[in-house]
Amino acid sequence: MPEIAPSSVDNPPAHFGFLMVPDYTMVTLSSAIAVLRMANRSSERDLYRWSCVTLDGAPVVSSAGLRLIPDGDVSCLGQVHIVFVCGGYHPERRATKALLATLRGLSKRGVHLGALCTGSHFLAAAGLLDGYRCAIHWENLPGLREQFPKVQVSSRLFVVDRDRYTCSGGISSIDLMLHIVAGAHGRQLARDISEQFIVERIRTEDDAQRTPLHHLVGAGNHDTLVDAVALMEANVEEPLSLAEIAKYVGVSRRQLERLFHDYLHCTPSRYYLDLRLHRGRLLLLQTGMKVADVAARCGFSTAARFGKSYVEKYDKRPSDERRGES
Repeated sequence: MPEIAPSSVDNPPAHFGFLMVPDYTMVTLSSAIAVLRMANRSSERDLYRWSCVTLDGAPVVSSAGLRLIPDGDVSCLGQVHIVFVCGGYHPERRATKALLATLRGLSKRGVHLGALCTGSHFLAAAGLLDGYRCAIHWENLPGLREQFPKVQVSSRLFVVDRDRYTCSGGISSIDLMLHIVAGAHGRQLARDISEQFIVERIRTEDDAQRTPLHHLVGAGNHDTLVDAVALMEANVEEPLSLAEIAKYVGVSRRQLERLFHDYLHCTPSRYYLDLRLHRGRLLLLQTGMKVADVAARCGFSTAARFGKSYVEKYDKRPSDERRGES
């Protein structure tokens, strides 16, 4: 499969395929295609063409409830440079044998593979991200790391690693596509496209998905609070004591409590517990781990203690979480 090269008489438009899986995220797909369309318009050349397909050629419903008529099934793609698998809610439920076999077949043909939103789950389940770095929506990040230890899961907005192109969802597909366009046709074209979409700046692979905490807590220097939260996030399975956290960030426990109260409106203990419970909820919803194993991964000494805290937070038992999710 040739590399993506600038279009000319000798280089026809680069062909991108978008494989839509039920519950795919419409905004991520449409944002990706919009960049390709604008690349053609701004350059006044046919730099790209695209096809939207499904496994069997039948329409599938997006997470927004919209039904897009596909161009056909995967076999209609023909010569294609990249195929992006488009994910959305509950990717673990959509990773069918047929889908994984199709992705493996594309890889064997030398097709470059990409993923939008939770599409990285499908590539990982097919064994096509082993040894690769990838991005996925932050809600699905803990589950992907737990299920696929051979995959280097990043919290970045998007990741390009050799012949794999993955983004985290939402409108991050704009940034991924602008990165691809800039690589093939120059930064000026990417800037022209971003201006058409009234994008303040072109985000890069170095940008994180979630708003940094120091932006959320307002102007000023709050490095101590940011560092304390980072320690909590990095120590979920074996929680640190508040005394240890205070010591690491160089303040007294009382000062630490004041910072959390003033800027996050809760105690450090409450914040830490909620963080661990949220991690547990994601693991319950995204993996098949036993409740006891989830409890251990989130720093609870017993499943009973995890369950008690879980009920107090979410008003349901951990075992009910999976049964109640639709």
